[in-house]
Amino acid sequence: MTKPLRWKRVLLKLSGEALMGSQTFGIDPAVVERIAKEIADAVALGAQVGVVVGGGNIFRGVAVAAKGGNRVTGDHMGMLATIMNSLTLADALRRVKVPARVLSAVPVPSICETFSQRVAERYMEDGDVIVFAGGTGNPFFTTDSGAALRAVEMKCDAFLKGTQVDGVYSEDPKVNPDAERYDSLSYEDVIKRDLKVMDTTAIALARDNSVPVIVFSIHSPGSLVSVLQETGLYTVVGA
Repeated sequence: MTKPLRWKRVLLKLSGEALMGSQTFGIDPAVVERIAKEIADAVALGAQVGVVVGGGNIFRGVAVAAKGGNRVTGDHMGMLATIMNSLTLADALRRVKVPARVLSAVPVPSICETFSQRVAERYMEDGDVIVFAGGTGNPFFTTDSGAALRAVEMKCDAFLKGTQVDGVYSEDPKVNPDAERYDSLSYEDVIKRDLKVMDTTAIALARDNSVPVIVFSIHSPGSLVSVLQETGLYTVVGA
């Protein structure tokens, strides 16, 4: 008997770096195909999935600022990177027979936003995966924050962040192999310890709306389904 899903409607935030594999830049098509298969397996079990993809694999405003460039201009370029990533993922989903629709990730404070939200929810209920494309272009309201807002608006059971590591650590485990790994944390722990789960605005949005944040490795085979079934390796924040 298949174990039931603990979290059924989820918003999955994928870092742009998660699409790189072992590359130092760009997109690894094989990695994107594996991620699409992970999402397809979850949908086959009845999960309703929305996805927001970052653009750090192609263009990072932070990196531009570090070299003396204009951070805001860099973030606008990052918006284009998120669109490229989103279209690539949507195409990979369609190749594994999962209907995928690309909508805007950027919230618009108008009647159009309410309509867009209702349409996205209806598609998800019908089994389509919604890929929200486009970063915010605002260095103070990142793709993480935009994804958290979408998770709240869509009344998701959980806000998932798929990364290259299997949870939250006290330090970067690539730098310190002895870093402590956490199974669970409070929202306040993440903020106070500056654990780099995602930006503070995103964590605060999740906290204020009681949406658990789950950090896991999207690269581990079967990881998405195992998280939804509460059988895998991950860190849960706030549950």
